[in-house]
Amino acid sequence: MAINLAAKFYPFVDEKFTQDSKKSMVTNNDFDWSGAKTVKVYKITTAQMSDYDRNGANASASRYGDVKDLDASTEDLTITKDRAFTFAIDKLDSDETVLQLQAASALERQIREVVIPEIDSYVYSVMCQKAGHVPAAVSLTADNVYEEILKASQALDDNDAPETDRVLIVTPATYALMKKSADIIMETNIGDEMRRKGVISMLDGAAVVKVPSSRLPEGFGFMLCHPSATVAPTKLEDYKIHEDPPGISGSLVEGRVNYDAFVLENKANAVYYQSVL
Repeated sequence: MAINLAAKFYPFVDEKFTQDSKKSMVTNNDFDWSGAKTVKVYKITTAQMSDYDRNGANASASRYGDVKDLDASTEDLTITKDRAFTFAIDKLDSDETVLQLQAASALERQIREVVIPEIDSYVYSVMCQKAGHVPAAVSLTADNVYEEILKASQALDDNDAPETDRVLIVTPATYALMKKSADIIMETNIGDEMRRKGVISMLDGAAVVKVPSSRLPEGFGFMLCHPSATVAPTKLEDYKIHEDPPGISGSLVEGRVNYDAFVLENKANAVYYQSVL
């Protein structure tokens, strides 16, 4: 393993810039996968309204109308992503880099720079693919960006999506257009708790969250969604550091993550994805 020795270089690591995950703002963990790979979610139909037959004119039918059976079907949510990594740190490499190649810090770096971005990218990709509203791609400008966001808001309203807790995911480029728009007035007086979750402002009641383009599908413009629509379970996060295992003089680091993301069919209309040209 080629490394920079402390005899020649300053004892610090040039860390990559990275951001914490913000997917908790747009997803939920409403189901429990403990002891199971698949969760079955029931979908049950409803009955239509009819006029009450007050005089009982139709003797062969109930005064409440024709009795209908409710249909029940299931939606199978099966976790498919089973990912892993491993690397070794030689004992001398650790010693000669003045503690900068220690297993614990290397593991933390792996999670921050590799694991979290991969999971985020997958979750956002699933949401874009399964969104209930996917209009044709447009060219966003400072003049039309607010109009396009209003279309998304109207689509969620027309499908009875909850008006509270909506989240608007934007790229840095889209956010720049929003800042230039003469029609957009964003509320930037955000509490510390919301800021820690990644909210940078509020627009028409929706929390605006800026996500790096590298974690979003190519051509991403914006996505307006409600967290009730997307389930993003992480069933297993298993990280281990083995000291002096057989065959290695030093540390062996291993990690395994079992995760997935699902947009519920009956709630897909609470996700609106707008791509750009």
